[in-house]
Amino acid sequence: MPIIQQKSYMYTIKRGDTLYSIARRFGSTIEAIEQANHLYPPVTDRGLIFPEDVLIVPTGEQPAIMSYVVFPGDGLRGVAASFQTSVELLAGINNINNPNLIYIDQLLLVPAFTYEVETGDTLYRIATRFGTTIEAIEKANSDRPGFQRDIIWPGYHIVIPLPTSTNIFVTTPLPGNKIRGGQRVEGYARVFEASVQHQVRDNNNIVVSRERFTTASEGAPAYGFFSSTLPFDRQPTSSTGEVGVYSRSAKDNSIQDLVRIPITF
Repeated sequence: MPIIQQKSYMYTIKRGDTLYSIARRFGSTIEAIEQANHLYPPVTDRGLIFPEDVLIVPTGEQPAIMSYVVFPGDGLRGVAASFQTSVELLAGINNINNPNLIYIDQLLLVPAFTYEVETGDTLYRIATRFGTTIEAIEKANSDRPGFQRDIIWPGYHIVIPLPTSTNIFVTTPLPGNKIRGGQRVEGYARVFEASVQHQVRDNNNIVVSRERFTTASEGAPAYGFFSSTLPFDRQPTSSTGEVGVYSRSAKDNSIQDLVRIPITF
C-alpha cells in the first residue's frame, strides 16, 4: 500500500512561479512534482502550470504529515474546512493566537497525508481503505490539476484527510499502516490534566492492546504533544483493526473525543 511516508507540501501556484523555483524552494525535484501531479498528457502539456492551481510538492522530509502553504486570500476557516477539521485544532497545533490572522506563505501543519495511486484504484476503494469519504477526498484535492472523480492516474499523489476530533489529532500511525507490538502512537491533544488514553482493537472487537494513558506536553486549554507505545497484550484475531485515541470525562469517566485510526496487523 503506497502511503507516502515523507512530508509533502500543498502549494498554490503564484504568477511567476516555475516548477524549478517551486522544487528549489521546498527541496524537491521537477520530476517528483510532475509525477505527483500528473503534469503531462493527457492532463496537460508536460510541466505546464497555471496560477492558482494547487500542487503537491513531495520531499524527503519527516514526518509524513502534510503542510499547507498559505495563499493570498486564505483564511483559517477555509483551510480547516478543506481538511474536515476545526479552526480550534488548526490554530492550536500551529500556535496561532489569533485565528483571524494568518500570513501569506505561512506553513500550516494540517491533518492530511498523501497516497500514491495504484493501478486499479478508485476513489471509493481509497476512501474505504483509509476510513474517509469520497467527498472528503474531493474537497481536500480541489483545484489540483489532474484530479477527477472518475479518472485517477497511477503514480498520482492524492491528499487523504486524517480523522480528528476537536481536541485530538493523531499523527502516528497513519491510517492503513501495519502495526506491531511496541508501535508508537503520537499526536496533539487538548485534554483535561493532559491525560490521553489509547487502545488497540482488531475487527473482531478483541482488545489487542488494553487501555493505557500518556501525558501530553501541555494541558488544556493548550494543545500538547503526546507520544506513547502500543504494547500488544494478545495477538490480533483479524488482519485489520483500529487504534483508538481519546480522553475520559472528569465527571463520569465516559470516553470523549475518540479518534479511530484504521490499521492492519
